[in-house]
Amino acid sequence: MPAPMSASLDPSHHHAEGGSYRPALTLLATLFFMWGFITVINNTLLPHLRSVFDLTYTQTTLIESVWFIAYFVASIPAARLIERIGYRKSLVTGLAIMAAGALVMIPAARIPSYGVTLVALFVIASGITLLQVAANPYVAVVGRPETASSRLNLVQAFNSLGTTLAPLFGGYLILGRSTSGTSMAGAAALTPAERLADAQAVQLPYFIVAMVLIVLAVVIARFPLPAMGASVRRAAREERRGHSLWRHRNLVFGVPAIFIYLIAEIGVSNLFINFVSQPQIGNLTHEQASHYLFLLWGGMMVGRFVGSFLMQRIAAEHVLAAASILAFAVMMIATLATGHLAMWALISVGLFHSIMFPTIFTLGIRGLGPLTEEGSGLLIMAIAGGALVVVQGKLADAYGLQMSFLLTAACELYVLFYALWGARPTQALPDQQIA
Repeated sequence: MPAPMSASLDPSHHHAEGGSYRPALTLLATLFFMWGFITVINNTLLPHLRSVFDLTYTQTTLIESVWFIAYFVASIPAARLIERIGYRKSLVTGLAIMAAGALVMIPAARIPSYGVTLVALFVIASGITLLQVAANPYVAVVGRPETASSRLNLVQAFNSLGTTLAPLFGGYLILGRSTSGTSMAGAAALTPAERLADAQAVQLPYFIVAMVLIVLAVVIARFPLPAMGASVRRAAREERRGHSLWRHRNLVFGVPAIFIYLIAEIGVSNLFINFVSQPQIGNLTHEQASHYLFLLWGGMMVGRFVGSFLMQRIAAEHVLAAASILAFAVMMIATLATGHLAMWALISVGLFHSIMFPTIFTLGIRGLGPLTEEGSGLLIMAIAGGALVVVQGKLADAYGLQMSFLLTAACELYVLFYALWGARPTQALPDQQIA
C-alpha cells in the first residue's frame, strides 16, 4: 500500500545538512496551525448550519462525517502524489485544494445549498489529508526515536494554537453576525429571510481563509525547502521481505486507537456549542458558547506543551494512560451532572485529549523499521474515524444530547487499554531516524 514517503528519508542526507531542517520544521508548524484552524471553524459552522437548514443532530454530524471520510478516500492518492511530484509541490497542491474548497463555500452560502456545502468541505478536507500524510511521519522521524512522541506533541501544539483561535474567528464572523448565533436556545424559528441572511454570513470568513491559504502556498513554493522528492528512497523490497505489519501489536491496536479516539475528539468539539447552550447546562447563545469552545481547544494546546515536556522524562504510554483515565472521569461528569459542573467537565476534556493523537501515532510506528511508511499510512487513514461522529448524532436524537457522551467515555477506555497493553511493541525492528 502506498504510504507517506516522509518516513523513509535518507538519514545520511540529513547528517550532511546538520541543522538545516529547523527552518523546514518551523514552516511545517505553520501548516499544522492552518489545518487545525480550518478544521475547528467547523465547530462554529455546524450549529450555524443546523439553524440555517433546520437539521437534526444526525444531519448536522453528517457534515463532519463527510469531512473525515475525505481522510479515508484521499490518503492513498495523496501518498502516490507525494511520490510522483515531490514534497514541496505536494504541500503547495494541498494548500491550493484547500483554498479551492474554501472558495466553493461562497456560492454554497449564496444559494444556499446543504449539498454544495458538503462538497466544499470534502474538498477542503482532501487538501488537509495531503498535508497530513507527509507532515506527521516526517516530524516523528526527525531526531531520536525515544523522543518522537515529545517532538510530535510539540509541533501538534501549534495545531492546537490554530484550533484555539478558530472559535473566536468563527464566533465573531459567523455566529456573531447571524440571527441564529445571537439568539437563545429555544427561540422562535428563523424566517426564510433570516435563514438566507444567516447562510450568507459564512462568505466573508471563508474568503479570508482562501486568501491566507493562497499566500501560504506562494510562500512555500518560494521557500528553500530541502529537495526531498528525488533524494528520498523507500526501503528496498528485499529489506521489507519477511516482515509483516500485522506482527506488530502496537500498530495493529494503534490503528483502531486512532480511529476510536477521533470519534471522541470530534464528537466533543462538534456538539460542544449545542451542549453548553442548553438551558440546563450553560443557558448561552451560540456566540457566547463559542468563547468557551476557545477554552476547550486552548486546553489541548496547553496539554500538548505539557505533554511534550513530560514525555522527555516519563514513558509516553504512561502519560497516555493517565490522560485516558482523567478523560473518562470528566466525560462521566459531563454526562451525569448539570449546570456549570457539566459544562466545565466537558471543557476540561480538551486538556486530557491533547496528547492522545500524536502519542498514539508515535507509539504505533515504534519498532516498525523499514515498515514505517506503510504503518504511517494506515494510521493516517484511521483519522477517518472522525466520520463516525454521525453515530453520536443518532444517539443524541434518540436518547438526548447529554447521554450521547457515554459514547465518548467508552472511547477513552479503549485508549486506556492501548496505553496499558496494546502499545507494547512485538517483533520490534531498528527504528528509522533523521538526525
